[in-house]
Amino acid sequence: MQFMIDPPLPPDPLVQHWLKRHQSYASFILHMIGIPPTILGVLFVSIYLTLLSLPIFFVALALFVGGYLLQFAGHAIEGTDPGEIIYFKRKLGLPYVEFPPGRSPEKADAPA
Repeated sequence: MQFMIDPPLPPDPLVQHWLKRHQSYASFILHMIGIPPTILGVLFVSIYLTLLSLPIFFVALALFVGGYLLQFAGHAIEGTDPGEIIYFKRKLGLPYVEFPPGRSPEKADAPA
C-alpha cells in the first residue's frame, strides 16, 4: 500500500526575508525570547478590558514593553533598524538600515 505524501511547502517570502534580517545568533535568540511575551502582553490587554484589573494591566504592559525591548536590543546588536522603525522611516523618506553593514540581501542568500 502506497501513501501519497505532500512535498513540503516552500517557505513564505515574508519568513525568508525575516530570517535574512536576523542572522546574528544573539539577535535571533533575543527575538525568540522577546516575541512570546510581546504577544502575551497583547492578549492580556483583552483580559484587562474584561476585568478592569490594574495589576493585570501592569503585567500586560510589562510583558509587551519587555518583549519589545528584547527585540530592539537584538537589532541594536546586529546594527539594523527594527521593522517598525523602518516602516516609519520609509514613509518619512529617511534613510534606514535593513540589513547589517557588509551584508546585502543577495549575500544573505548565499550559503554560509
